[in-house]
Amino acid sequence: MKGYIGKVLLIDLSKGTWESQDIPETVYESLLSGVGLGAYYLYRHIPAGADPLGPENILGFTSGLLTGTGAFMTGRWMAVCKSPLTGGWGDSNCGGTLAPAIKQCGYDAIFFRGISPKPVYVYVDNKGPQIRDAAAYWGMDAVEAETTLIRDHLKAEGGSKKKPQVAVIGPGGEKLSRIAGISNDLGRYAARSGVGAVMGSKRLKALVLAGTRAVRPSDPEGMKRLSGAFASTVRKANLPGFFTGAVFPIMGGLMGGLPSAVPLDGMLSAMMFKKFGSIMNNTYGMTNGDSPVKNWAGSVKDFPAYRALNPDRIRRREVRKYHCYACILGCGGVCDIRDLSGGKWDHTHKPEYETCMAFGGLVLNKDLDSIFRINETLNRAGLDTISVGGTVAFAVECFENGILTPADTEGLELRWGNAQAIEALVDRICAREGIGDLLADGVRLAAQRIGKGAERFAVHAGGQELPMHDPRVDPMLGVTYSADPTPGRHTISGNLYYSQSSLWDYVTWAPKVRIHPKSQDFEPTETEALRNVAMTAFKMLVDGTGSCYYAMLMGVQHFPIFEYLNAATGWNRTPDEYMEAGKRMQTLRQAFNAKHGVDVRGFRMHDRASGIPPASEGHNRGVTLRIDEMIREYRKAWGWDPETGLPTRETFKAQGLSDLPGLEYTHG
Repeated sequence: MKGYIGKVLLIDLSKGTWESQDIPETVYESLLSGVGLGAYYLYRHIPAGADPLGPENILGFTSGLLTGTGAFMTGRWMAVCKSPLTGGWGDSNCGGTLAPAIKQCGYDAIFFRGISPKPVYVYVDNKGPQIRDAAAYWGMDAVEAETTLIRDHLKAEGGSKKKPQVAVIGPGGEKLSRIAGISNDLGRYAARSGVGAVMGSKRLKALVLAGTRAVRPSDPEGMKRLSGAFASTVRKANLPGFFTGAVFPIMGGLMGGLPSAVPLDGMLSAMMFKKFGSIMNNTYGMTNGDSPVKNWAGSVKDFPAYRALNPDRIRRREVRKYHCYACILGCGGVCDIRDLSGGKWDHTHKPEYETCMAFGGLVLNKDLDSIFRINETLNRAGLDTISVGGTVAFAVECFENGILTPADTEGLELRWGNAQAIEALVDRICAREGIGDLLADGVRLAAQRIGKGAERFAVHAGGQELPMHDPRVDPMLGVTYSADPTPGRHTISGNLYYSQSSLWDYVTWAPKVRIHPKSQDFEPTETEALRNVAMTAFKMLVDGTGSCYYAMLMGVQHFPIFEYLNAATGWNRTPDEYMEAGKRMQTLRQAFNAKHGVDVRGFRMHDRASGIPPASEGHNRGVTLRIDEMIREYRKAWGWDPETGLPTRETFKAQGLSDLPGLEYTHG
């Protein structure tokens, strides 16, 4: 074997049928697996103009090429579909323990099309798939449904079989909220792009995987050597004991105040993720301007109580660390919240940074207890915490400006920092009741429904709410928010990510990062654009292998992804050659948008995030991005039309996409 299976499973829920399909080896050689395999399949099989919530849309669960091969930090899977949130390419990345289970069933990916006439779930083991009645589970929250499905299957098998892995939607997906996600491991989420709504539209409650097939790399011994060395490096990298949450605001202020940017060793990030997880940024981001405040219109001066979100306060509730499959960091955690929930719930996954900021600084909420409750509420409902947080901030600002009234909100006083009202609004969004029904599809549709100028407070990119990282600190983020095939995504590329990558030591065309004035990062130059292309291509490579975002941030000098790929496949390729695969994935994702007639110029992020007009106070005061020029340079560097953003026929062909079975240039 070469790390991949060479087969995918297609289940037609309308017909109640399924078939195993072979995927040509050339597809894996060109696009790997994961997001690359997903893009290949969906580009070929979803007809132009398909309704994202209709039967022609396809929902895919894809594993990474390195998943299950013995490579560490390769436990990520992708949900792929036509997004009901943006109308274009949709994907969402998730950790936990589901990814290897896809391959253990004998497939690299499982795809669904059609719409079941009644709620169902799909069970897959070594014998193949079964479409089963989900009436008993429909209406359950995501945590309850997963727990019950696992219990029922273990009971049916007399407890002798391996525990199945489950991907499931909550009521948010069932109610077709366009900001719904897909859960596994009791609250790990493929949250973005509205993938949960697509699953709900198909009346598919869950995917239950119980296969036991082995996955083998081409060079098992080589894989062991690489993983042993990598694990040793990570285990030795630890922060000193005195490094507590109190250090982060000081660090943020100092780093944010430096006039120059410097290349950083990604292992420093690894050490902080290892100890704190993503919440390391809770207070660091406030003091360096990275964390948006007051629906992107404020600064840390509007939120002096930000230290209430100190990561040490969150970690006090952590009862055990959480590791995804093949993870050696363990950035997650499980927190005891029995006293906060009135006994309703025992535990919740440790809230991520994005959740803390979406319901902290973005709405000026200093009540950390409320954030724990909101986190579990949304995990159970199956809704994206980023999008719901952005939507709540939008609603509060509409209320503060008289666009929404107490009559509209059924008496809720949606004021900045009113934790009780914010929690109540989240509950109504989850239930799609009253004002919550109006808001449950995100800010773009909510603003259209409300009118009265509400759109000026609807902060999004192409319909997707922005994550909690401010491009006025890292402008490369703003370009990817506005120009990536899935807009409003913070994990694709950034100046900080690139500075930690060390790609220039491995990839011949990747520009080197040296000590330089920070102002250089804000210039719309070819070099900056090429750095963005390199980082994005690398992220596509990471998503094609099932690798972790935090492994990516360690840099290729520590995370041996190129060596892993050679050991898994036996291809013996150079980093340059693998990076070409990353380029193909990105272009194919954008070609999907072109095929479906999506005007990607509409993906440009809200002016506030670009500093239009510039902030008058705070770390980002006076900063305005030359965002339109940056976007044009970015598109040129990809070989896309700089004005329309569409891949050209020449680029499609030059990247070898026209040579793959069934792929044709179908636009322009």
